[in-house]
Amino acid sequence: MKNSRRKFIRQSAVAATLPFANVAATTSGELLSRAKDADLHMCLAYFFGFETQKMKLSTQMNVLGAVAPASAGLAGLPDGKSWQYDVLKALKDRFAGEGLTLRVIESPTPLDKAKLGLDGKDEEIEHFITFMKNLSKVGVDTVCYNWMPVINWSRTKMDKPSRGGALVSSFNYEESKNQPVTQFGEFSAETMWKNLEYFLKAVVPEAEKAGIKLALHPDDPPIDKLRGISRIMTSADAFKKMLALYPSPNNGITMCQGSFATMGEDIPTVVKYFGEQDKIFFVHFRDIRGNKLNFEETFYDDGQNDMYKAMQAYYDIGFKGAIRPDHVPTMAGDSNEHQGYSLLGSLHAVGYMQGLMEAIRKQRG
Repeated sequence: MKNSRRKFIRQSAVAATLPFANVAATTSGELLSRAKDADLHMCLAYFFGFETQKMKLSTQMNVLGAVAPASAGLAGLPDGKSWQYDVLKALKDRFAGEGLTLRVIESPTPLDKAKLGLDGKDEEIEHFITFMKNLSKVGVDTVCYNWMPVINWSRTKMDKPSRGGALVSSFNYEESKNQPVTQFGEFSAETMWKNLEYFLKAVVPEAEKAGIKLALHPDDPPIDKLRGISRIMTSADAFKKMLALYPSPNNGITMCQGSFATMGEDIPTVVKYFGEQDKIFFVHFRDIRGNKLNFEETFYDDGQNDMYKAMQAYYDIGFKGAIRPDHVPTMAGDSNEHQGYSLLGSLHAVGYMQGLMEAIRKQRG
């Protein structure tokens, strides 16, 4: 009995040291990240230059991921091209120098000709393929792109007063109808789908080889046509159709909550549907009030969706990718120059998201 007890004590002592051995083999940053966000990689976006204060605040908040465009200027190589290895390597290294990991390229190489099916589309596609190959070499595996040529996301007002005088963007379809057709003319939904299929068949096989996850962003706003150009990524059904055009583990979506909410979709239901198929590669966490014809951005605790249930849905599907706050209000004392990306608004959003994450983790034990 005595020997058995001694053996038990020795085995217990050895077992007790094992977690500490694992800790020693893992960097403190990795451990902290796992403990804080359970492999949801919190990020902030850097679309308007190398924002040193934002980066400092990000590391202080333990938001250690970065999302950025494929930009030679942002990389510090203004004469370079966005698809070149040196540019992408320099971009990643600049963030690493500030203690951040570049996790997603959002806004890759130019694709308007490919989206519209114009002369030069194949050259754009070749540059995009080169971009993916080089991005893989520098160790970034996620690309957020969209199928909104020329206009991208659009609003009719960029300074609508919200709670407490904060400024938000809004969209009113009736006002948008007065906007002129772009210089490229009219494009039907059939043409836009045809161009998307052509693109996917060209790039997804190369994405598979390079290990790149292609995360298509919804159209914002998700209306049928804007300034003569049809919008096709305007519903959950549209994304099902897109995924069926080229089934692949590398063909997926950016789960932009605000866009899906303006479509009238139920966010947890959409997350569950696409998440169970491993098709959500990247998340834009935001909320709105209204519908696709008339809506405004909101604080996360002031919109029409249950943001706790939305965050819970990502835990339910075991999501392990990058997530960032999106289209935050401009708060008092901050500039509205880059509407939706206010520094103070981002701080509020990060705190809100981290609070949701902690509540969900503790509820689950």
